[in-house]
Amino acid sequence: MKKNEIGPRTFIYPMPVTLVGANVNGKPNFTTIGYCGAINHNPPMISVGINQKHYIRIGMNQNKTFSVNIPSSDMVKITDYCGVVSGHKVDKSQIFEVFNGKLENAPMIAECPLNLECKVVQTILYPMQEVFIGEVIAAYAEDKFLTNGLPDIKKMKALVFSMHDNNYWTIGENIGKAWSIGNELKDKLKE
Repeated sequence: MKKNEIGPRTFIYPMPVTLVGANVNGKPNFTTIGYCGAINHNPPMISVGINQKHYIRIGMNQNKTFSVNIPSSDMVKITDYCGVVSGHKVDKSQIFEVFNGKLENAPMIAECPLNLECKVVQTILYPMQEVFIGEVIAAYAEDKFLTNGLPDIKKMKALVFSMHDNNYWTIGENIGKAWSIGNELKDKLKE
């Protein structure tokens, strides 16, 4: 099997599509972010990489709070819009039905199936990005997006993103239970 060298890039597929929220100068602002991921289980921590040119960074640094909102595929146009217009030039505070949770200063989007309310615990500055490490203080979802009390990825119709060809995708079918499906190989591949 021949592998082609295709250059060093952030080829992590798929990337989540998120709408990150923060209050900037007293108004809710949202931007579309793909550089978002879980980094710790207990306490629950996530990282969000924001380009240094993004207006939303002002509010995240001022308030030390932010939200991560998971849009459904039904929201693809408005989600993309939030990534192509700057909150510096466009008032995004009226685009969504906004609510606040425990932190009272991390605006969240009611239309999104899942919302994570975060407190900034650390920031790391890179040449292009500022990475915000946030502790998830609370998570919110409507009953219709839950199965057994947990977010159901199929019900949410979550969007995903392929960065280097710039396309949005939806999640496919379930193909197996994690930490279980590989057990059948234990006997076959004994060390």
